[in-house]
Amino acid sequence: MSPLHRLNTLPVAEARAEMLRCCGSSRWADAMVRARPFRDASHLYGEAQWLWEQTGPDDWHEAFQHHPRIGDGAALRQRFASTATWTSREQAGVGGASEVVLAGLAEGNREYERRFGFIFLVCASGKGAEEMLATLRERLDHAPDDELRIAAAEQAKITRLRLEKLLNP
Repeated sequence: MSPLHRLNTLPVAEARAEMLRCCGSSRWADAMVRARPFRDASHLYGEAQWLWEQTGPDDWHEAFQHHPRIGDGAALRQRFASTATWTSREQAGVGGASEVVLAGLAEGNREYERRFGFIFLVCASGKGAEEMLATLRERLDHAPDDELRIAAAEQAKITRLRLEKLLNP
């Protein structure tokens, strides 16, 4: 059975759990479950993007809470066990970072959360720790409403990557 067929035929609760692994917004996950069956991968990705565009700040904040801080390995293993494998691959660029960069990420994360009220979210796949730190520092200068929209767009990128992982385990 193909992964898409499996996703299309899962019981509602299991399909919802799979969608929540991709994006922590319950409104989005519920809408994705209702959108089944998906004809093909393009249909799945298109629906995911369209449905994300129908969400708003409350949904975005809910989704953000399903991510560990960049570089926070302890949280990754404990609180985010259902996505730990995916997240560790997504944040692989942090693995070989120097103590200075890791400390910068930790401090930057704290400052970002104080300023915006949610974690720093970036689609980390393919990015090194230094690049993520530079992005974090740059984004600290944004207006809160602008930064919220940027973080939501980063969530959409992460969701797409995770949907691809569902279809290509």
